[in-house]
Amino acid sequence: MRFRSVFVAGHRGLVGSAILRNLERKSDVELFTRTRQELDLRDQAAVERFLRSAQPEVVVIAAAKVGGIHANYQFPVEFLLENLEIQNSLIAASFVAGVKKVLFLGSSCIYPRLAPQPIREDALLTGPLEVTNEPYALAKIAGIKLCQAYARQHGANFVSVMPTNIYGPNDNFDLQNSHVLAALLRKAHEAKVAAKPSMVVWGTGSPRREFLYSDDLADAVGFLIEHYDSPEIINVGCGSDVTIRELAELVCEVVGFKGMLEFDSAKPDGTPRKLLDVSKLTKLGWQAKTPLRQGIESMYEWFLNQQKV
Repeated sequence: MRFRSVFVAGHRGLVGSAILRNLERKSDVELFTRTRQELDLRDQAAVERFLRSAQPEVVVIAAAKVGGIHANYQFPVEFLLENLEIQNSLIAASFVAGVKKVLFLGSSCIYPRLAPQPIREDALLTGPLEVTNEPYALAKIAGIKLCQAYARQHGANFVSVMPTNIYGPNDNFDLQNSHVLAALLRKAHEAKVAAKPSMVVWGTGSPRREFLYSDDLADAVGFLIEHYDSPEIINVGCGSDVTIRELAELVCEVVGFKGMLEFDSAKPDGTPRKLLDVSKLTKLGWQAKTPLRQGIESMYEWFLNQQKV
């Protein structure tokens, strides 16, 4: 569908801000955003009133409570409840308000811990989840199933997109709550500034992960709004992965930290490997454009600029 107006829920986060930047380049698209202070996304009645007033054709659900292994392990109640509340409110209110299309952003953590690699969309619910992020994954699976239920029962054009690990500007660099790449970048920067001889990395360094630059995901979202209308989930990734050790070494190269890496094997590794099969999206005509090193360089430049503010 060609769209003329979009509400981006979660526009201040890593993913939402990238989507907003991408859509702002489309001069003919009217954009709607609301901060947490302006609109509580967990309040379905308030969301419905806003959507009836603004009347966006498309709602992109990029709002979520997110974090790395440590945050997921420490706060399972919040990761499950808050995400359920946010997505249930937005999905239900969008239907009642007559929104033409909803694009719900899930996560690659919805797939089984030991899913065959690369992970196809039909691997969903074929095995146990990774324990370290199970609450978040369960919430996202519920969101997928709710979108599919609206599609089946009411014919709603509610699409679910499963991104791989995302990084880029506006990421969270809090070492207690951040994802792996942001945490590594901050650790490397601080180790460099303090002239430390070494830097500690969580886990063994052996797990393999795929990383997609946030602006690439935003480009894929714009593409899928126009070109994908199926209730069946679709993966978004770059199609290649690296070990955590390789990632840490690359981050250190970009940052300029020359010290040693120490791997703390007492900390959890999480899923051994998580690489998405993106052939479904590739066949539609979309591919990621940003090489990992280039993306990390752009992310570090943004990080340094924030230190000056």
